[in-house]
Amino acid sequence: MSTVSPATLWNKIFIGGEWKEGSSQRTAAVTNKFSDEVITEIRLANKQDIHDAYEGARKAQAEWEQVPPHEKAALMEKAAALIAERQEEIVKWLVEESGSSQLKASIEVGAAIGDVKEAAKYCFRMNGEILPSFIPGKENRIYRNPVGVVGAITPWNWPFYLSIRVVAPAIATGNGIVLKADSQTPITGGLIVAQIFEEAGIPKGLFSVVVYDLEEVGDDFVEHPIPRVISFTGSTAAGKRVAEIAGRHLKKVALELGGNNAFIILDDANVDQAVASAAFGKYLHQGQICIATNRFIVDRKIYPEFVEKFKEATLKVKAGNPAEPDTIIGPMINQKQIEKVQSLITQSLSEGAKLELEGKVAGNVIEPYILTDVTNDMAAARTEIFGPVAVIIPVDGEEEAIRIANDCDFGLSGAVHSGSIERGIKVAQQIVTGMIHVNDQTVNVESHIPFGGEKSSGLGRYCGESALEEFTTVKWISVQQEPRQYPFS
Repeated sequence: MSTVSPATLWNKIFIGGEWKEGSSQRTAAVTNKFSDEVITEIRLANKQDIHDAYEGARKAQAEWEQVPPHEKAALMEKAAALIAERQEEIVKWLVEESGSSQLKASIEVGAAIGDVKEAAKYCFRMNGEILPSFIPGKENRIYRNPVGVVGAITPWNWPFYLSIRVVAPAIATGNGIVLKADSQTPITGGLIVAQIFEEAGIPKGLFSVVVYDLEEVGDDFVEHPIPRVISFTGSTAAGKRVAEIAGRHLKKVALELGGNNAFIILDDANVDQAVASAAFGKYLHQGQICIATNRFIVDRKIYPEFVEKFKEATLKVKAGNPAEPDTIIGPMINQKQIEKVQSLITQSLSEGAKLELEGKVAGNVIEPYILTDVTNDMAAARTEIFGPVAVIIPVDGEEEAIRIANDCDFGLSGAVHSGSIERGIKVAQQIVTGMIHVNDQTVNVESHIPFGGEKSSGLGRYCGESALEEFTTVKWISVQQEPRQYPFS
């Protein structure tokens, strides 16, 4: 266990099993997103730190791979227990550092515990198999092995969970890992994670956390020859860049990128149920979630009723200080994001959208906006908003709803509301997306269910059995048990 106190820990990064200052001359100030108060300042990592982290992971991984599965599983269970013990503390840091509401932060920590517990099972699922051969006397053996070392880049919006989602399965399947935490949320996005796994007993060097400035480090984190898999969660533009670099070096990528998630409300839907679901899927964490609802696509037959009731529900959603337990909408991550949201609203209004509800901006907090009579070619419908702005598009019937939902470059999550479960399923099957939920909202995650998107929303899947595929590789070993006859020799 580290001898560094938590108060000091948040000023350091974790490389090769040691808490140390980064070697860069650059620093990053970590702030409370509601008050703008500086929480701490971290000296960043440079290229040499990244190299040292990868080298440490490579060396430690060779031994970790040989550790019996029950010992790996015990470490994962210990980590899950430590997260549960420290839930209140982690929630507090998520509220301060990422602007999470109490509700969102509690959901995030609970999901992280679930993923670590699920990862503990992976230790016993590194299964091989024996297959027959066309060649007499030959036996084919297929072994599932760790990839070696994983490089992971995680975002600021669900920093604790999205880091755990990569770290836990990578370690459980026998890999080393170097995690690059976002400089806006390095405490919850990396340092607490490192502290927990260190206390759980992870071998020295197997797991490192770095925080760096992209301007200084460039592509070195992805290009480094040691990691064989690069996991990236973030924007589609950045993900495409990561995939391009990784592709040049023949590295495997796991990408969970942006979304423009459609929430379809058919003419036979229970409007009250749809409204309750819609408010949660839109406003949780200020809409700063890749699977948050971006477009509400509503049949004209129930459009007026839905808009009226959704507006009533929205007016009950409290925006303000996330430290207050009844707050749902807290601060945005930074001023740049606030400006982006305001720009999308302004542009959409100029394109003909109607301002059904106008929120206010107070400090870093944006109160909810509702835009109605939106068409799918308007800015707010074309772009992932990542803010508390509800975009409502009227359509004439099921066929148009499906067409509008699919008329975008993304395919991450979605929802369909219908009075008929079978009709809802039929529509859901026609939406090109990695995940979609009938009579529910778009923000769902379960530790044992594949999570990921189609089109520009990413490649691969996280969680469940899919994690085994992302962080392992297979090797074919054939055994010729009797002399083989060759056509020449």
